[in-house]
Amino acid sequence: MSSFKILSKFIYASFLICLFPIFSNAQLTSIDHWETVVFETDTWQYFPGYSAPPANWNEPGFTATNWQTGQGGIGYSDGDDNTIISPTLSLFMRLDFNIVDTSKVLAALLNADFDDAFVAYLNGNEIARSNIGIPGVPPAYSDVAYTYKEAIMYQGQNPNSFLIVKNDLNQYLNQGTNTLAVQVHNDAITSSDMTARFFFSVGLSDAATPYNPVPSWFIPPFIASHLPLLKINTNSQTIVEDDKITADLQVINNGSGSLNFINDLPNEYNDKIGIEIRGASSIMFDKKGYGFETRDSLGNNNNVSLLGMPSENDWILHGPYADKSLLRNVLTYHIGSQMNGYTPRVRFCELFLNDQYWGVYVLKEKIKRDSERVDIANLTPIDTLGDELTGGYIFKIDRDLVPDDGWYSPYGYGYYTYHHPSVDDLHPSQSAYLENYFTGFEDMMTSSTYNNPTTGYPSWLDVPSFIDYMMIQEITRDIDAYRLSTFMYKEKDSDGGKIHAGPIWDHNLSYGNEDFCDNGDFDGWAFQYNQTCNAPFPFFWGRLVNDVTFRDDFNCRWQELRSSTLNTDTIFHFIDSMVLVLGDAQDRNFDRWNVLGNYVWPNAYIGQDYAQEVAYLKNWLAQRLNWMEVNMIGNSINCFTTNTNEAPLHQTFTIDPNPFTDYLSVASSGNQSLRIQIYDILGKTVQTIQLNANDSYRNFNTEHLEAGFYFYAVYEDNQLLANGKLLKSN
Repeated sequence: MSSFKILSKFIYASFLICLFPIFSNAQLTSIDHWETVVFETDTWQYFPGYSAPPANWNEPGFTATNWQTGQGGIGYSDGDDNTIISPTLSLFMRLDFNIVDTSKVLAALLNADFDDAFVAYLNGNEIARSNIGIPGVPPAYSDVAYTYKEAIMYQGQNPNSFLIVKNDLNQYLNQGTNTLAVQVHNDAITSSDMTARFFFSVGLSDAATPYNPVPSWFIPPFIASHLPLLKINTNSQTIVEDDKITADLQVINNGSGSLNFINDLPNEYNDKIGIEIRGASSIMFDKKGYGFETRDSLGNNNNVSLLGMPSENDWILHGPYADKSLLRNVLTYHIGSQMNGYTPRVRFCELFLNDQYWGVYVLKEKIKRDSERVDIANLTPIDTLGDELTGGYIFKIDRDLVPDDGWYSPYGYGYYTYHHPSVDDLHPSQSAYLENYFTGFEDMMTSSTYNNPTTGYPSWLDVPSFIDYMMIQEITRDIDAYRLSTFMYKEKDSDGGKIHAGPIWDHNLSYGNEDFCDNGDFDGWAFQYNQTCNAPFPFFWGRLVNDVTFRDDFNCRWQELRSSTLNTDTIFHFIDSMVLVLGDAQDRNFDRWNVLGNYVWPNAYIGQDYAQEVAYLKNWLAQRLNWMEVNMIGNSINCFTTNTNEAPLHQTFTIDPNPFTDYLSVASSGNQSLRIQIYDILGKTVQTIQLNANDSYRNFNTEHLEAGFYFYAVYEDNQLLANGKLLKSN
């Protein structure tokens, strides 16, 4: 690219920032309806750009001598042209239209389907451009587009839209005759195609209909949302996979209860980002997912808080597409957040990409080591000896898409990839340590004593995290459960040294949203997929489920959660609340992405509207929870259960710390004798603590207790006064 083009693009981006239109929000919200005054199929005057047209070609009253006339669109190839011309580097076209009463026009919208660049003028005044030149400077007939851009209407998509606001219309729009003029440019004289399809519509302040109905695909321009707005400008660059480009991000977030207008100044972030396309199967969708990192003006990582989430620099924009409820990932992360351990935080927002509305997105925290994310030791390349080598690893079971970024299980299915630090940031001794350590775990899981409490899996794994992780996979019945996007992390030995399951990730193909394997059925265990669907996953999951203690612990955890976090009404309340949060944003999303009523891989159900998609999600989930209730693995006979008719505690009682290690402190403000029973997860009493009437505070040794979850119950004269849960860490 020439230095002139680079400078032009820089000036163009700066110009857009400086001259972003300032107009009345009240004017836009007062629009009664939209009508179209110029259609692509109207008769246009046109001039192929083999030479320069007169300088005033785009002004009213210009006499288009020797210009041709024809029905728009105008161009060649692709089969989307009503008037076909010979290949050319540029095309100039103009058309007159009439406005009855300019006072009734509150805004206008230019819809443009073009290949590869254009500049549009209203009565000689520039009103829109894309992919070429400096605003305010008409391109020469021989100028070329910055990049190649394909037309989209012939592919079934809506044209791009450009809003012209009242302040500009007051200067440019005439009562009576007006001229719309457009110049279209190719990226090279050898370009195989050209497209020029343009529409001009007006937003009117009353119910009168002096013009024509809008096209069936017409979407009124975005005005405001109660969701935060993210606006990304790539400055004519194309976002690609696996290679972040530098772009600009603006965040408008006026807070809960306030509208966010598209013309508001950015108030939460206004700086650089590095952005790339991300995802696996979702890459094939038109609505892409993106990963980005916030950067400063020098390109360095810039830790910031976005939409109220803790400060960091790595973020994900998930664009629900095949998930037409828009809720599956958000719902799963919510359920996970109500359980134990870190779950990525999420926020709904609406995205604009290069001034085009891109729909409802979910801003998510990327999984990485951080005190506010996966809070484990910071492993650096120099940590290659002793305790420092043993922890700070995040890894996952996934596809082997990148050579040598992980290792294969020696026991058949299973590819484990280094996630954080990445393979490029790991010292060879660190990657070797993690592979050898986890292989040692798998070796142990093949033995007949794999469930020994001292030497078996309880000494390798943080068992509660594996139970909770499996609980999520089973509730959602995710088609990728246990085998793809399955994260784990390992602590340093001095922090316990155990392997934790999670965080949870990627559940858009869950809750009955897939038509292969089991066709979205709500029954059957996800941990049996490898038997029924030819979807194998690492063998150790099955070994865990085969252990009686693990099964019973799983059952006890289910009983504990079923009355609260996993209560059907509780989950439905959250779903309903998220539908209210989305509000009319879902309407805009499905106007932008016309998927309702249409099959999108791998839908098992096709609702005709959004309400049906949400109803299907709720109905499937209710049936799934009921099936799990009836078919729950393990035995709950020994589970610790609470007395729902317990009496109130008429004194201040505390038991801490929680989590605890070698001791527990018990304190009471009353003068009654209290008995505190400590139970393990199976309901077995492991310690009894007596607090006498004259004791306000006592410490009790707990060194004999294994790490894990416990329950406590407080009794006065054998009457249950209070109960709760405790966690012992190493």
